[in-house]
Amino acid sequence: MVSYRVARASEYLVITGYGITDIKLAKKAWILPGQTFSRFDVSPVNYTFEVQAMSSEKLPFLLPAVFTIGPQIDEREALLKYAKLLSNHDRHSHEVRDLVQGIIEGETRVLAASMTMEDVFKGTKDFKKEVFDKIQLELNQFGLWIYNANIKQLVDVSGHEYFSYLGQKIQMEAANQAKVDVAEAKMKGAVGAKLREGQTIQNAAKIDAETKIIATQRQGQGKKEELKVQAEVKIFENLRDADVAEANAELATKKDGWAQLAELAQVESVKAVSIKEAELQRQVELKNSLTQTEKLKAEYLSKASVEYDVKVQEANWELYKKQKQEEAVLYEKQKAAEAQKLAAEAQFFAQQQAADGELYAKKKEAEGMFAAAESQGVYIQSLLKEFDGNYASLRDYLMISGGMFQEVAKINAGVVQGLQPKISIWTNGDGSSAGNGSLTRGGLASGAMKEIAQVYNTLPPLFQTVEEQTGMTPPAWLAGRTPNVQRWD
Repeated sequence: MVSYRVARASEYLVITGYGITDIKLAKKAWILPGQTFSRFDVSPVNYTFEVQAMSSEKLPFLLPAVFTIGPQIDEREALLKYAKLLSNHDRHSHEVRDLVQGIIEGETRVLAASMTMEDVFKGTKDFKKEVFDKIQLELNQFGLWIYNANIKQLVDVSGHEYFSYLGQKIQMEAANQAKVDVAEAKMKGAVGAKLREGQTIQNAAKIDAETKIIATQRQGQGKKEELKVQAEVKIFENLRDADVAEANAELATKKDGWAQLAELAQVESVKAVSIKEAELQRQVELKNSLTQTEKLKAEYLSKASVEYDVKVQEANWELYKKQKQEEAVLYEKQKAAEAQKLAAEAQFFAQQQAADGELYAKKKEAEGMFAAAESQGVYIQSLLKEFDGNYASLRDYLMISGGMFQEVAKINAGVVQGLQPKISIWTNGDGSSAGNGSLTRGGLASGAMKEIAQVYNTLPPLFQTVEEQTGMTPPAWLAGRTPNVQRWD
């Protein structure tokens, strides 16, 4: 059933269900069928804790604190977060209290661990502000707001009486300082009496001397002030004269500038009038020329329109006749073209069929070659793997298996086939005796003559070779005669 609900001053209605995408917050609303609602209180609650923390010197202490926390009603998003996350819990329940206490203890301990005990104790105000800011950042996730935070006096943890010892220390220091102050006061009293007597005499003499000095200074100061006033008067008069001269010069300069501007403005006004007259005259002439042009245009246009209509009628008649003639010729050409088109299509179809067949054959041939190449590649990879990656051994194996060496041998044999080399063998005997063709005298040859004889014995074969290769015959005196020279061909 439809019902109208109204929340109290410190409450909100949370509505969900039909027609609402997420949730709806309202102070008053109609509750439709398929919708549910609940109320939650937004008044703040006091949470009292004793947070146990430890300073950077590893000194534990208790921090009694009272926080006043409630939903953040000034921001709509924060209120929606609180309604989604915490509105179903009692604000005084252990769940909410444990959540708030966990956040406060965690942030307080982290901050206290980065400060010394002295910093925490002396900077309580700054420490409170730091704790407040860090806790508020965490509570923003739940739509909560700290309305008030009160940190009480720091308390010692049982077994760690830092503050007690610190108080005793301060008390002892105060007692000792009091004793020192009493002794110092007595000493100052005795010394002060004697000091006052001497100071009275000194002050009396000092005052007399200062009186004379002051009188003399007053006289000199009076004369100095008089001279100073006279100098300042003279300086003021000079400055005033300089200001007057400067003002006169500036006035003259401005008068010249104003006169120049006035003349320039007069010249510009005269030129502007001339320019305006020229522009008006040009516009008048332009209007006259346009009027004359329109008049002539109307006369020529009427004549041209009549001539145009006559010529259009004649041209239409000639065009009609030519169109009929050309349509007849075009019809004949269309029929002939259609016949040629049918013949060309038939020829093209036959050629296309033949090309498709040839293409299919080429495609199959290419596929076979590709398959053979692919299998050959796999075969070579397997061989290379068997040869442990040795490319030289793989090459030699492929050349042997492909008959490469046999082909090379056949080619080399074919190159030298048909050649008929001519080999000449010359002999000059042993050279040990004159009867065997050696060049000696009396059967005995010296070592030097033997070498000369050996060189001379090489000349006939050389001349014979030159004659056979070039056809040139050496002279008889150069060829000479050597005994026992024989030649075999």
